[in-house]
Amino acid sequence: MELDINSVRTGDYCVMTLAGEVDVYTAPRLKSALVELIEQGCVNVLVDLENVGFIDSSGLGVLVGGLRRAKEKSGAIRLVCTRDSILKIFRITGLDKVFPIFESVDEAREF
Repeated sequence: MELDINSVRTGDYCVMTLAGEVDVYTAPRLKSALVELIEQGCVNVLVDLENVGFIDSSGLGVLVGGLRRAKEKSGAIRLVCTRDSILKIFRITGLDKVFPIFESVDEAREF
């Protein structure tokens, strides 16, 4: 499966919208895109996972690494997700306590 990554800067935030699967094959592309955003000065990133059908440990690792990098620059990564199958993975791993998870981009932006 393919992973589509689209990023848009809106005010103080960049919204990164993902569609497809985040796995061992696509995670390196996600990492490159996330690192590039943060290095370009967009340290507050909203990652929209609404169109992600699957994420594995390599994808979770990329998000955790991105969060660490953003925090080093006084930023944050917030997630947008309402899909039960993806939320379950965050709950099982305890990452729902690490990442703020919202139901919409607008809600995440207001937090």
